[in-house]
Amino acid sequence: MALLNSILAQLLNGLRIGSIYALIALGYTMVYGIAKMINFAHGDIIMVGAYALYVFVSILHVPAVPAVILTIAFCALMGITIEKVAYKPLRNAQRLAVLITAIGVSYLLQNLALLIFKATPIPFGSIIKVPSIQIAGLTISGLTIVTLAVTALIMAGLTLFVNKTKIGHAMLAVSEDQGAAELMGINVNRTISITFAIGSALAAVAGILYICQYESLIPTLGAIPGIKAFVAAVLGGIGSIPGAMFGGLALGIIESMSKAYISTQLSDAIVFSVLVIVLLLKPSGILGKLSVEKV
Repeated sequence: MALLNSILAQLLNGLRIGSIYALIALGYTMVYGIAKMINFAHGDIIMVGAYALYVFVSILHVPAVPAVILTIAFCALMGITIEKVAYKPLRNAQRLAVLITAIGVSYLLQNLALLIFKATPIPFGSIIKVPSIQIAGLTISGLTIVTLAVTALIMAGLTLFVNKTKIGHAMLAVSEDQGAAELMGINVNRTISITFAIGSALAAVAGILYICQYESLIPTLGAIPGIKAFVAAVLGGIGSIPGAMFGGLALGIIESMSKAYISTQLSDAIVFSVLVIVLLLKPSGILGKLSVEKV
């Protein structure tokens, strides 16, 4: 029974951190699926969201719920700004130029945070005060409950939004063929901006949940989860919303189980090894579809 509870506890830990990876991966996969760009600065929006929450709660003394809403809105606006200033001029550029720009934006955000908040870690207590519950001797923390519930609601809402709304249909059309979508009267620029806004809002939610878990702020806090979320997006099939969700949860479980039962030092190597194996067997990712480029 003790072993079973231990395995279930690690599974829940994996689902909790995997949910955060999944939220970030959704931003990656939406931007890639619609704009055909990899926004490597996306991980730093997590950091911006965490610091924004800290400013609203600890400095401006805004209550928790309005602070969360303001944080999400701030990051969504930042996502639109980044797309307009950095990525829109490079939409038809070579992928190397887009990659260099993304790295530049990432360093810019990190260094701005460093200048404003300094390098010293800032302690910040969790704003999530939901009590833990016990089921058959297994303790489930309030943070885990909230993280899983928020992720499930966002995934369901995002699926409905994409499949049932006019803007969602526009996103699907632009992801298939930007030229044809424009001929059908779809505003491609606005659709891509909305996509960046949604992706950045999801990163803000991930940043809030992440900082509630680790309770310490540093300018580089988004780097590692950003990289792992990109791995999750590729693992599930980049461009696929269900794939991003599946990849994030799978990655979290693999990481948690590896740390608990194999080696803490080797857990990252195991995660990336699984990615390599999947891509060797199915290059498009687990739920991705192979696309043929016509030249």
